[in-house]
Amino acid sequence: MKLAQQRHYLLSLNTHPMIENIMSTFSENIDSLIHSGDSDLKKAESGIQLSVKTLTKLQKHVDKKDFEDPQSEIDFFRNIKPLPMSYHIYFSQVRHCEIKLPKIGNSNKVRFLEKEMKKINQFFSENNSFVSYMEQGHTYLDHMFFSRHGKRDFSFNPNIFYYQYPEFSTSHDLLWSQVQALYRYIHYIREKLERIEPGSSSNFRERKPNLLIWSGTKTNLVEMIYSFYFNGDINHGTVDLKTLFAAFEDFFNIKIDNFYKTYGEIKSRKDPRTKYLHSLAAIMDAKMREDDKK
Repeated sequence: MKLAQQRHYLLSLNTHPMIENIMSTFSENIDSLIHSGDSDLKKAESGIQLSVKTLTKLQKHVDKKDFEDPQSEIDFFRNIKPLPMSYHIYFSQVRHCEIKLPKIGNSNKVRFLEKEMKKINQFFSENNSFVSYMEQGHTYLDHMFFSRHGKRDFSFNPNIFYYQYPEFSTSHDLLWSQVQALYRYIHYIREKLERIEPGSSSNFRERKPNLLIWSGTKTNLVEMIYSFYFNGDINHGTVDLKTLFAAFEDFFNIKIDNFYKTYGEIKSRKDPRTKYLHSLAAIMDAKMREDDKK
């Protein structure tokens, strides 16, 4: 789940006001931290502290109030706790990388980062069944994966301390947090590789067509990208706006300047503010109605 969607999601879950307040504050602080001009190491240190602080508050609330029903417990361990937990893991990985990254020689640095990518690939290979279950939006095993009364043989054993307590953990909430954290870590490594040796990260990117050009307006593209971001459709909502826009720029061979300003202009429109998305829906609906008549 991404930061921008957090408040809306909590409201839809009818979350306890205290949890909603804790998570809203966390989302705002993390977003501010990510977009700060601090070094990666300093961001990691601050991110770890912020994540632990948030997890501690959540744990105290759960210890005191617990949950009203089984579904509330599942929602918490599947959708709420993994947000700060995944950032804790992500920033711990970044801190580890920043400290262990060779200081001299670009080739040595690239080799180190390539090894990190291989570890990530190994993780996803070993946990492909669970990742597939989550990516497809299944819920039929949630009562075992995300309930403290479910399966207790933990499938994820972190190699560093990640904040695990029996009464504040289920068998798979840590694993789900790890999945989300590694999606972020992949983006971090790719950006690191590009800074060290431009083009070196291409070996880890999917082959993409180089003749696709966005022929619509940039404003329409911004509107569409923001809709993907707010709905959490890319990398389970873990991707940040900067990375998401960079991917679309790369794919469609286009440069999008100051997309924050464009988003502000879209917000200031009179209804319907999402004109492009409305037109896409209308066009597709009309085409399907036309097909039905054939």
